Amino acid sequence: MRTLVFALAVAAIAPVLGAQSGPASSATLTLDEAVSLARRNNPVYLSQASARRTADASVRSARGALLPSADASFTSRYQQAGQQVFSGQSFSNSSATLQSSYSLGLNYRVNKSTFLTPRAAEANRDAVEADITGSAELLRSTVTQQYLSVLQAQARSALQDTLVKTAQGQLDLAKAKVAVGSGTSLDIRRAEVALGQSQVALLRERNNVEIEKLRLFQQMGVAQPDNVSLVTDFPITAPNFNLATLLDDARRGNPAIVALRARDRSADLNVQVAKSAYTPTLTLSTGVGGNSYQYTNADYLIGQAQAQIAGAQASCFQVDSLRTRVGLSSSNCNSSAYQFTSAQADAIRAKNSQFPFSFQRSPLALNATLSIPIFDNFGREERVQQAQVNKEDALYNVKAKDLALTADVTQAYRTLTTAAQTVTLQEQNASKAKEELSFAEERYKVGASTFLDVVTSRGSYEQALIDRVNAVYDYHKAFAALENAVGHPLR
Repeated sequence: MRTLVFALAVAAIAPVLGAQSGPASSATLTLDEAVSLARRNNPVYLSQASARRTADASVRSARGALLPSADASFTSRYQQAGQQVFSGQSFSNSSATLQSSYSLGLNYRVNKSTFLTPRAAEANRDAVEADITGSAELLRSTVTQQYLSVLQAQARSALQDTLVKTAQGQLDLAKAKVAVGSGTSLDIRRAEVALGQSQVALLRERNNVEIEKLRLFQQMGVAQPDNVSLVTDFPITAPNFNLATLLDDARRGNPAIVALRARDRSADLNVQVAKSAYTPTLTLSTGVGGNSYQYTNADYLIGQAQAQIAGAQASCFQVDSLRTRVGLSSSNCNSSAYQFTSAQADAIRAKNSQFPFSFQRSPLALNATLSIPIFDNFGREERVQQAQVNKEDALYNVKAKDLALTADVTQAYRTLTTAAQTVTLQEQNASKAKEELSFAEERYKVGASTFLDVVTSRGSYEQALIDRVNAVYDYHKAFAALENAVGHPLR
């Protein structure tokens, strides 16, 4: 946890802050809890973080190209009976048919890009991870800035509450002076105007507290609870960083430049992938399959079988008549070999019943193809040039980001140094303004000055306190900006 130093220049502000901290039962919220809730609920960050799944899928797909692909298919077909013409020949079918087939295939294709693509995908995934890290760091910085804005608004509200009491005290002083005859009604009116202005400023500051809280919970992506108190403390210490060390740290670890370097590596590999289109490609494939074929009317097959047997018997009778005429023995054409039985009909019906899963397996086949690219109408040349341009652009982006980091870190460092010095000066101004106001009030009490002098001193005192509060939180915001520029927390 960090130590919050409001340093508001007046001891009267401390009780007001204690009164605004809410009841003991109010919810508390630390900066770490706010950042954690934002990373779990901020929709913009979650949308960017979802790119990790796409990058992982791309890596798996690229690595999967090293493995053979497999596919399976099943086909069924019905065809009516009728006449068909194929290659000038007419074929007729007296029965409708049912057909089905299956195939299981393996294919493997490999060339140089098969081995380069996974490396390019991994580099792109590294870039996506760096982008997500950078988005998380930006979200942390944004939530920190808004968390500080809420604390600043609360401090300004507490300060304004004290200034209202100071204005009320000055009004009471003016009335007391009039009561003893040493003041004028103009003094009372001026004090009343100053009190009214302070009350209006207090209303504005209290409303600003609620608005800043609303924006904080908007960044966190959750609904704002009632009576929530921000309890993280922040120290005010003189910066002890070395600019050269910060720049070196940013160049090595800032997520944005890490992502750009990863994309540079990916672009370099993509150039090699594009050039691999000039290399040969080996394709291997194999598979198994089967077919089933069935007539819807099995009697069509039985009729064909009967006709074949009858034709064989008729031919036998012709041959047998010749044999008997020349004195040879009879061929016995009335034997069972020339008789069509019901058992044969049943066997034909059983053999015909194949659809849809009684497959006849096809012979195994193996194919190997080596293709050598020769000319593709300059398509490869275009892809190579585009990949080289992307590579050059990626390198330019890295250089541009390096220059931007130098400027951003240097600017944030100098702003932080200036903010720390400003806090010290504003503390001195607030102390002097308080002394001036006390001196003016004492002079007014003894009649050595007018109430206008008191009002003028009070205005300087009020502005000095407001400037001091703003300087304190400008320092904290400058520190958060430096952390964002470097790319990670520094305390």
